[in-house]
Amino acid sequence: MKKLAILSSLFIAAIAWAQGIKFEEGNFASILAKAKKENKLVFIDAYASWCGPCKLMVKNIFPLKTVGDYYNTHFINVKIDMEKGEGIEIAKKYNVKAFPTYLFIDGNGESVHRTLGYVEENEFIQFAKDAEDPNKRLASLKVQFEKGEKNPEFLKNLAGLTMYNDADFAGKVMNRYFEQKKDLDQEDIQMLLAGTQSTESPLYKIFQQKKTDILKFFPEDKYAKFDKNVKLNTVAKKAYNSDTKTWNDGYFMTETQTFLGKEEAEKILKRMKANRALKNKDISTYEKLILEIYQDYSAASSEELNSLAWNFFENVNSKTSLEKAVAWAQESVKKDQNFANTDTLANLYNKIGDKKNAKMWAEKSIELAKTSGQDSSDTEKLLKSL
Repeated sequence: MKKLAILSSLFIAAIAWAQGIKFEEGNFASILAKAKKENKLVFIDAYASWCGPCKLMVKNIFPLKTVGDYYNTHFINVKIDMEKGEGIEIAKKYNVKAFPTYLFIDGNGESVHRTLGYVEENEFIQFAKDAEDPNKRLASLKVQFEKGEKNPEFLKNLAGLTMYNDADFAGKVMNRYFEQKKDLDQEDIQMLLAGTQSTESPLYKIFQQKKTDILKFFPEDKYAKFDKNVKLNTVAKKAYNSDTKTWNDGYFMTETQTFLGKEEAEKILKRMKANRALKNKDISTYEKLILEIYQDYSAASSEELNSLAWNFFENVNSKTSLEKAVAWAQESVKKDQNFANTDTLANLYNKIGDKKNAKMWAEKSIELAKTSGQDSSDTEKLLKSL
């Protein structure tokens, strides 16, 4: 009877698993070969291990029977971490810069359709249907744009599909859209702000020209802050050499002091260097700069401190530095106690060998997760290990 019960549970689990998307194993070349042989497109869930929306898709959407029925029938499905192994080159080839990105690739390795972010069930299935329709694929939509299509809804849809992976093209699409608009509504303004990433973009001129419209929905200080950030991003992009991974400090300081004070410009440059070092996995530089920046962290927000503390937990091994991260996490909890920062505190205590405090804060985090409807499975694993 015990064997029968075990086999029955495995059978039920197998049925439940089979209801969702079935992801193939194997290298990318073999996946493409299979797609070509079966005359199907490859669906790629391009994810990163740290990405929250990626995890939510795995939990909420991929297991659904309706989703599995469509994707398993029509595509060869594969999940690829864009920051490991083959994923690093695949991310470069298909210009994956945000997570999760969903790619549809033909058997020859050509991208035919894409989108990104957390997507609900019906929209996720419709997106797959669009990928199979040559007239609705991104490549076809781009051709229609180049032929002069001016329909506002068409342009808004195309801008949304390209904004985070082809900013230059999306800027052209939005520029055509806004050229037709006399008055902007809130949705228009949100799209304009999302697309305005450089002072050299034609959208920046629209951002300036439409200030009166924007101020109907956003206060003056937020407009000014956004304007400053666009200018900073423009300067930073020119000041940083991604090939040599070096900064032109002189250029950055000269350009930013046209709209910032020297002291503020120096602080921002140091922060940008720290963020870039973390992205480049230059942990020693990141650690050194962050410790300098946050000697006084009294003005930092709870969320900011929690983010710093978690980055140190994941990347730093110096006990002295980790103890500093514990102090950041404690201050984060003091300012706004929640599931996330108590979990960070528990993990940090565990990493420095303080099992008693790790257990106490893990229990607190699980309690907070239950009251706020958060997933506490990772924290529960930590607690069991203690």
